[in-house]
Amino acid sequence: MLVNATTAQTRHITLDALRGFAVMGILLMNIIGFSMPEMAYFSPAVFGGTDTPDIIAWLLSFVFVDGKMRGLFTILFGASMMLVIERAEAKGESAAKVHYSRMLWLALFGLAHYFLIWWGDILFIYAMIGCLAFFMAHWDGRKLIRGAVLIYVSGFVAYVLFTGSLFYLQYLAAAAGPGSAMDIEYQETIKEIVTGAVGIAEDIAIHQGSYGSILIDKITELWWAPLVTLLMTVTETLPFMMIGMAFYKSGFMTGEWEAARYKKFGLGFTALGLVLIIPIAVLMIVTNFDPLITLNGSIAWSIPSRLLMTIGYAALLILLIKALSHSALLHRIAAAGRAAFSNYLGTSILMTFIFYGWGLGLYGQVDRAELYLFVPSAWIIMLLWSKPWLMRFRYGPLEWLWRSLARKELQSMKIAN
Repeated sequence: MLVNATTAQTRHITLDALRGFAVMGILLMNIIGFSMPEMAYFSPAVFGGTDTPDIIAWLLSFVFVDGKMRGLFTILFGASMMLVIERAEAKGESAAKVHYSRMLWLALFGLAHYFLIWWGDILFIYAMIGCLAFFMAHWDGRKLIRGAVLIYVSGFVAYVLFTGSLFYLQYLAAAAGPGSAMDIEYQETIKEIVTGAVGIAEDIAIHQGSYGSILIDKITELWWAPLVTLLMTVTETLPFMMIGMAFYKSGFMTGEWEAARYKKFGLGFTALGLVLIIPIAVLMIVTNFDPLITLNGSIAWSIPSRLLMTIGYAALLILLIKALSHSALLHRIAAAGRAAFSNYLGTSILMTFIFYGWGLGLYGQVDRAELYLFVPSAWIIMLLWSKPWLMRFRYGPLEWLWRSLARKELQSMKIAN
């Protein structure tokens, strides 16, 4: 019984610490979305500065962070979903009822996050795709992995064909010559994809305006964005969730594998992902972030490396967690993971206050490299509040609200002395 108790504790710390690393790491990319026009996320040439420090900042984030922390978060969502289903079934509850109630409220939280706080919400996407993933919950691990790979590869092929077709359109425009109907069509297509100076100025003006103006813009002009994002990301998000479900079933997510196996997975997958992503990054730089190269590199060509490096990171982080299981810092990271929902939305509130017009109004005013100076402060806040709070209470504040709403009764909050 002692072994089982220890194992359960280790599983809990492993999942929570992984979630803590993910919620902290995702800010390294989201900081761009909080502070600059959306296209700056893909290209420093569009906005954010092209000085050497800015290019280095873009390179490091594109190679090592972009999509990987979100992927890790998504894998953890799939694993946590399995844990909730298992616990519901062990209690004799309806797993479907518990799961879909959670997804309903998560979707509402996500929409509130999008419209009331920040456009880069992922909660609505997780809720909708989580509804699909439930139908695969009782698949065995191998079937989940096979299905995930099939969906992921299908999405990769679709994106390569879609974004790659623009090269053919460019060729036709060049052959037809400047001013031709084909050239005009090509130029209009590029304008729709790459925001120009006028669009950049309008975006900055909106986000430096009042809270009301930002909200009205979303309601009137961008109300459809969560649905479009859902459709665009389903072939990535669903496979990552399925991988998380499979990894939970295999013991990977709960730290049950041997250290040598985690090391092999971690180093092998990460190295292969780097081999694939570094040439893409170099090509984007040497072409001065040509719009078509940048679009293809960011959206399509980087898809394989994103999957490989996310799995590699998960393995290496689990190895680190097992090695530092008694570290005080690790337990603070794990506490941040237990309160990941509160930390995720809390970060959005903090960062929009810093950058949006209703707060300090720094939107569009800080160079890319300098933005990363804001990230450690958010990390410190997460690490400082999460553990003391969870020493007194069972859940983070938003975790408690979500659980209470999903179960239709107020949950016991304070830990008995």
